[in-house]
Parts: sequence; C-alpha cells; structure tokens
Amino acid sequence: MKSIFEKINRFRLILNTSGITLGIIGGYLYYHFYACESGCPLNSTPYMSIIWGGLLGYLISDLFYKKN
Repeated sequence: MKSIFEKINRFRLILNTSGITLGIIGGYLYYHFYACESGCPLNSTPYMSIIWGGLLGYLISDLFYKKN
C-alpha cells in the first residue's frame, strides 16, 4: 500500500510535467505565429521561446500545488 506522500509526489510530478509540456508547446506556437524577425532576443529563435515557455509552464503549474 502506498503512503500518502508517494501519492502526493506522483501528483506533483504529473502536474509539473504537464505544465512544462504545455509551456513548451505554447512557446513554440508563440515563436511560430508572433516572432519578430530581428531585434527581439527572447523570441528571435525557437529555442529561446521554447525555454521561456517551459519555464513559464512550470511556474504556473507549481501555483496549483498546495503546500503543507
């Protein structure tokens, strides 16, 4: 039988992983549709948009985890 802590950690892992994945997808879509051609350091390459999207997705998903 699993303890309550293993269930909580699994839930947090799933929540953060899904947040990062959605952030990466959102970052790429932002680059694909709204990227400027020159002069924008954050979204001039798809890699930076993906990194920032993943980071933002993680931070937003971590807001929904209730800390004890």
